[in-house]
Amino acid sequence: MPKITVYTTDPCSFCVRAKQLLQQRNLVYEEINLAKDPAGRAELLAKTGMMSFPQIIIDGTVVGGFMQLVEADRRGTLRDLASRAA
Repeated sequence: MPKITVYTTDPCSFCVRAKQLLQQRNLVYEEINLAKDPAGRAELLAKTGMMSFPQIIIDGTVVGGFMQLVEADRRGTLRDLASRAA
């Protein structure tokens, strides 16, 4: 199984939708909620260069936010990343 990490915050409708999409594709993920974690937010910025939520990382590859996840799903990139890591 690929290691999928979803960085979220509260409230965040795009975070909810990203997790739903991953669940629909039967992909298991780890959620890290950074709602009250300034150090974690700084770490996320260092990893991804982004401070928007959600941020999705699959086996070290930064996918990006919800819109990038949807586009990766549409193009088959999400499937490829998940199967490559499997």
